[in-house]
Amino acid sequence: MDDPLLIGRLQFAITTIYHFWMVPLTIGLGPVLIWMQHRWVKTGDEKYYRMVRFWGKLFLINFVMGVATGIVQEFQFGMAWSEYSRTVGDVFGVPLAMEALLAFFLESVFLGLWIFGWHRLPKKLHLACLAAAVTGSVVSAYFIIVANSWMQHPVGVELIDGRPVLNDFWALMTNNTAIASFAHAVAASFCVAGVFLVGISWHKLWQRRKLNVDTVDEKGYVIPGGSDAHPKLDYGVWIRSLRIGGVVAVVGFLGIAASGDVLGKLMFEQQPLKMASAEAACHEGADFSILSIGNPASNNCSEVSTLLSVPGLLGFLANGDFTQSVKGIKQLEPEYMQKYGTNLPNDHIYGERSGDKINYVPLMIVTYWSFRFMIGLGLLATGAVVLALWLTRKGTVPKSQLLARLAIVGIFVPFIASSFGWVFTEMGRQPFVVAPNPTGVDGVYLFTAAALSPGVSAVMLWVSLILLSSVYAVLCVLEIRVIKRHVQGGVESGLPPDEKTRSDDPLKKGEKDDVLAFVY
Repeated sequence: MDDPLLIGRLQFAITTIYHFWMVPLTIGLGPVLIWMQHRWVKTGDEKYYRMVRFWGKLFLINFVMGVATGIVQEFQFGMAWSEYSRTVGDVFGVPLAMEALLAFFLESVFLGLWIFGWHRLPKKLHLACLAAAVTGSVVSAYFIIVANSWMQHPVGVELIDGRPVLNDFWALMTNNTAIASFAHAVAASFCVAGVFLVGISWHKLWQRRKLNVDTVDEKGYVIPGGSDAHPKLDYGVWIRSLRIGGVVAVVGFLGIAASGDVLGKLMFEQQPLKMASAEAACHEGADFSILSIGNPASNNCSEVSTLLSVPGLLGFLANGDFTQSVKGIKQLEPEYMQKYGTNLPNDHIYGERSGDKINYVPLMIVTYWSFRFMIGLGLLATGAVVLALWLTRKGTVPKSQLLARLAIVGIFVPFIASSFGWVFTEMGRQPFVVAPNPTGVDGVYLFTAAALSPGVSAVMLWVSLILLSSVYAVLCVLEIRVIKRHVQGGVESGLPPDEKTRSDDPLKKGEKDDVLAFVY
């Protein structure tokens, strides 16, 4: 593989997906931490204090890794994708600059105050610092999604000398694609965080059952126990965290369904070929494909066969009408060719690709299956969380090692589902890096082949790809080990050393703690 364009896309995909694994957990876990600390401030219940200490440390580990891996993305825009930056930087750079200067500043300053403010700031002010930091992370995500959504649906610009220039800031910030995508991303983040809470809490409760710290009566209701190694107070931490996580995840799944319906209808309107490819819908119709097969090496409709479908469902997803047909690839591809050309322009920015035939049909095997894996894994996680809430209705988890292992494995399911969602979104946009807006300004679009830096070679990209992938692999192993070590240490691992053996009020006036222990 010696095509710089393909290698560059692969490099950006690998680094972006790994970075994205940190994002939903940060966004979803933050509001949960605010609620936990609010309950502690309001009630004085030490259980909530211990909860926010334990989950807060995991939040920080994830946040730090997200910052470290996210910095690489912005460098790639200038190094591997400079033509993209040069062409659309007047627009794309606005939300990125606001994210860096406003949102990240808000995150970093107030997160620092929260980390080092334990027992030093008034309780309500300390809680406000956490709320400000979490707000910064959410606002940061919105700016990034605004930038990405403009690539999916360019608005608020005019063409000047062949380049899009921003002329309507509010149109950019209120892009309907951005609003729907943001709602979808936040809902998915709640799912990720909720399942994260459920999985870890389930495992810790199972450990207590295995060691007979907690037992059950003849009706199956829990009888909490305790010891120096397994404090009775920690039972409340785990069962409460599990129940909170279950509710958060279910709410998130409902949000995904609602926002996904809105986003899907927008995609049918704005990028119809993406959605036709996602359905392997070669011909006009209203049936939703449950299972279609074809030659994986081919992207040809003539080799696609639909084995199982739901009549009318595609029409409903696209237009809210079970009887309305949706255009297929055979109808849409000629329209794209007529409007945007059959071959890449003979321009120096395309290099050796000048004059190449344009394939407007996204890689169907990727868009089709990533769309289904996204939905299928989401439904699987939903079912698992509902089952977990039912099985723990009497106050503890079953004494099954298999279920305990599945609880840990299940943590990864919503992460993978979210990753498939982004793969579908980005791969379905090809061959455009900035997709044309059917109702926007003519000429505001950019082929991916025109976005790559002209000075980079396949060798240069291979070297950076291998190095970045290696570094990210090491970081991934280290992060998992740090999280595993923290979880194995239990609630005590989130407390400063002088609080780990105390059973009285952890905020007794005049006592001190080692705040750095909370950081590291």
